[in-house]
Amino acid sequence: MRALLASCVIVCVAPDAFAGEEVLVFDGEVPTDDDSRFFQIPFEVPAGVVEIEVRHDDLSEANILDWGLFDPVRFRGWGGGNVEPAVVGIDAASRSYLPGPLPAGTWRVRVGEAKIDEEPARYHVEVILRDEPTLKPQPERTPYSPALPLASGGRWWAGDLHVHSRESGDARPTLEEIAVLARERGLDFVELSDHNTTSQLDFIADAQARHPDLLFLPGVEYTTYAGHANGIGATQWVEHEIDFPEGDIQAAAAAFAEQGAVFSMNHPTLDLFDLCIGCAWRWGLDPARIDAMEITTGGWSESGWLLAPPSIEMWDALCSEGHRIVPVGGSDDHRAGQDLSSFGSPIGDPTTMVWAEELSVEAIVEGIRKGRTVVKLQGPDDPMVELSSSVPPVDGTITAARTTFEIVATGGGDRLLVQRNGLQIEGVQIDDDPFVHEIEVEAPASGEDFYRAVAVVDGTIRTVTANLWLRTGGEPDLDGGMERDAGAGPDAAPPEEDAGGGGCSVGAVQGAPSSAPPALFLVACLIVRPRKRVLGSG
Repeated sequence: MRALLASCVIVCVAPDAFAGEEVLVFDGEVPTDDDSRFFQIPFEVPAGVVEIEVRHDDLSEANILDWGLFDPVRFRGWGGGNVEPAVVGIDAASRSYLPGPLPAGTWRVRVGEAKIDEEPARYHVEVILRDEPTLKPQPERTPYSPALPLASGGRWWAGDLHVHSRESGDARPTLEEIAVLARERGLDFVELSDHNTTSQLDFIADAQARHPDLLFLPGVEYTTYAGHANGIGATQWVEHEIDFPEGDIQAAAAAFAEQGAVFSMNHPTLDLFDLCIGCAWRWGLDPARIDAMEITTGGWSESGWLLAPPSIEMWDALCSEGHRIVPVGGSDDHRAGQDLSSFGSPIGDPTTMVWAEELSVEAIVEGIRKGRTVVKLQGPDDPMVELSSSVPPVDGTITAARTTFEIVATGGGDRLLVQRNGLQIEGVQIDDDPFVHEIEVEAPASGEDFYRAVAVVDGTIRTVTANLWLRTGGEPDLDGGMERDAGAGPDAAPPEEDAGGGGCSVGAVQGAPSSAPPALFLVACLIVRPRKRVLGSG
């Protein structure tokens, strides 16, 4: 992390500062002395300061800078694309930032160089130190702790694993708006995946108390300039200011694992270059660190028809190497379903079904960890498909010369497909509800085959189960993904629990296509709003 030298900035006390305020002004050029895309602006905070405001401007229509704040000890927030000032106080903070004691010492504004097209790139920053707060206390903010189980009994729970609140710099909805839409759509849980911050966690207890029938899952969208990932269940900030390709992405993934979170690649094939900065996955990450993957982002009719096919293709290519990554889906909703573009998806499009013993954070995260997922590519009204085996899986793998798969489809659909290693081996008409189909398969002489079931509606795939893996015996070729325990023997879980044995990964995961389909550029032009940094007025 580069710290600016005094000669690089102008620091002064602004003449129009109000009584009880000290204003520090920093004007400078973005450093060009190395290849890092991050730098920091240090400033001193004396004892007795009760509120700090940081106003920032990238002074350019062509350049985009991201902004965050750190005190002498810890992370205090990451606004990223926020255009308004960052304000932190003892009892309150602006969105994306964390309240708490303001220790004396060296604080730092951290800056990310999201896009530099115009050089020299310049910035203007004002830091206001106050001895009286301007923000009202926020009693609705409380330290995060998991909610007690909202419901008990093993079954499939419907949710969205990629939802943004106003704590993301590029999003606007409150948790209240998110909850109302999620319940209207029949969801049981949503995961709050805000960009590189944990401030959203402070508001969960208050929202959860008002919505006892919707589980708020903690999480974060780990947003880098070389790929986005989802820390499902994460409650601690993880260092995201790492440069591609030398940055330690392995340590970042390990940090999520250490706090019990599921590490999932988000929209890994969405490569739109500067139209969607860092959206495609380019990191060379050890496959053992990848737990899950979005096989679709956005509902089928909105954007999934473009994004799901290459993502599933990538998934299959990775699975063929023998690693297991769990399939999930997420809407990436930033607006709680309001004022969406033609390609924007509301919460619930798509829907991820998770088999869990209860509706709790621990159980849902564990259900995903065990690979017990089914992805409805459009949304909650898509058919449900359950895949089970006559020979119970152990750690997600069926070890037998042969087995019989039972597939149960409910809620309609036109055709049911059985796929092996990503290729169709059987297709049958769905002519009943529920519709039950069985197929006997043999294990390969060596290695493993992976199977899944797919429901087709109006000629397009709409529901995809997780994979079940079949081998004759011996150890698998690779040990990818997480430890699985799908259940076996007299104490085995019901067949529904075995409906997802895992997924895939790739040796040094760098699977995103080098270029996006032309249609994706049209999508981006329609949905990506230009970002202009303006100095906040307080």
